[in-house]
Amino acid sequence: MQAIVIHKIGSFSIEEVPVPLPAQQEVRVRVAVTGVCRTDLKIIEQGHRDLVLPRIPGEEVVGTVEAVGPMTDPTWLGKRVYLYPGTACGECPACQAGADNLCRSMQIMGFHRDGGFASHVVTPVKSLLTLPENLSFEEAVFAEPLSCCLNALERAELKAGERLAVWGAGPAGTLLARAARQQGAEVTVIEPDLLRRRRAGGVEALSPAERFDVAIPAVGSPEAYHQALAALAPRGRLVAFSGLHPNEASHILNINTFHYLEQRVTGAYGCAFRHGEEAIHLIASGAVQVEDLISHRLLLTELTEALDLVRTRAGMKVLLTP
Repeated sequence: MQAIVIHKIGSFSIEEVPVPLPAQQEVRVRVAVTGVCRTDLKIIEQGHRDLVLPRIPGEEVVGTVEAVGPMTDPTWLGKRVYLYPGTACGECPACQAGADNLCRSMQIMGFHRDGGFASHVVTPVKSLLTLPENLSFEEAVFAEPLSCCLNALERAELKAGERLAVWGAGPAGTLLARAARQQGAEVTVIEPDLLRRRRAGGVEALSPAERFDVAIPAVGSPEAYHQALAALAPRGRLVAFSGLHPNEASHILNINTFHYLEQRVTGAYGCAFRHGEEAIHLIASGAVQVEDLISHRLLLTELTEALDLVRTRAGMKVLLTP
């Protein structure tokens, strides 16, 4: 099969590799669509703490089950599925607390095991979610990024009627805003790019006096974090949704401000399995619209162009097909 393979940080190759064979309690999925995100750009160009090489990347994957491994339920054959990218142990304290994304034994598709930048991918049965008949593959592939947004809003303890500010109107920022509005929040999106700002109904900048209950930077920018902290109301909550380079992250927080205003900061990394279930329901029901966010449909062999679009923010969501 054809696949994208990373052998060393800074480059990738398009190769012919063997079609993977599913093991016990695994299935092989024929990939229909894989989403491209800034994380894919990061792991290829800069690496990632969870990346193990060599690796086929791609963690936003949907497709059809075409083979099952030994001792695996054969009724999975032919089912249209979304692949939750993580494989958790189910037993550690994090898993027992419903935070399987923080499992100490977590294996992430596209990082620890091969992902969906290929025509086929193998995944454990416990990572599968069946897609409703009315949900297209192109819509369903948004389940993974939306799941991450749902985790962030959960970590924020967002309540109906609260004011939320989101920095960035890319795919993640837009999904955060739409999901938060669906939960009854009053949302302001801050975005310097004119086209993205218009699409999100956002603003270029905040007035100095504006304050928010929750602030979420959805762009890896130190300036966005500084603005978010300045806009937090007393007892406001900052969600660290987008990571920063270690050199950029070292001087962000002013502990005295958090002390005097009783503010909180919390992280949000990835998503749990239950967020995938919720995301599929929200998309399939029409509660969160996603199809209008698709800006480019490319072939797997056009990954260089796809990464350029992500790097330059020249589009919104870029989808790849084998």
